[in-house]
Amino acid sequence: MKTLLCFGDSNTHGTAPMEELGDMVRFGKAERWPGVAARVLPGWDLIEEGHPGRTTVHDDPVEGPHRNGLRVLPALLETHRPIDVVLIMIGTNDLKGRFSVNAADIALSLEKLVSVVRSSTAGPEGRAPDIILVAPPPILEVGCLAEMFAGGAAKSERLGARIADAAARAGVPFVDAGAHIQVSGIDGIHYSKATHRILGQVLAEAVKTHFGNG
Repeated sequence: MKTLLCFGDSNTHGTAPMEELGDMVRFGKAERWPGVAARVLPGWDLIEEGHPGRTTVHDDPVEGPHRNGLRVLPALLETHRPIDVVLIMIGTNDLKGRFSVNAADIALSLEKLVSVVRSSTAGPEGRAPDIILVAPPPILEVGCLAEMFAGGAAKSERLGARIADAAARAGVPFVDAGAHIQVSGIDGIHYSKATHRILGQVLAEAVKTHFGNG
């Protein structure tokens, strides 16, 4: 059986769309996209590593430096090795106004994470794991998170293309989630249960296409 590490943010964690700041509803394991994907990938062991608020490479001055994906990724690779494939789907939280970065910067930050995986020995027999990059869908500036993400919606419209460029430069498979799903109209960031079902199917098929059935 192969191992797939799902490295993401609140949408890998399964955070439900938020009516108010501070809502902490999480969909059940079978409802989250990794759980959906696991049913389509019986030859794979899927490890959920979704952290709400996770950024690519930024210490969050409000929510804490532990949200920095670059800081925690090396430890996670060592914790879960041997890992056959790392699926990386983050970048949405980088769109918060407090970080002042654009879509190209986010894509470059994802390339940095790719380099961390490639320089590791977390794969089988001490090799580096394979990687698949997933661009999150564009966001909306609505609901309780609108002010936090002010200016992010326009940047997010360019994010898929910039991450596709980064994947091409790195020579890794790419999935544009925005071609298949949309964020919830409740908070403009998170996914509904129905959206998780679609995304789980899409990403499972991508894993099978590029890396086999396990």
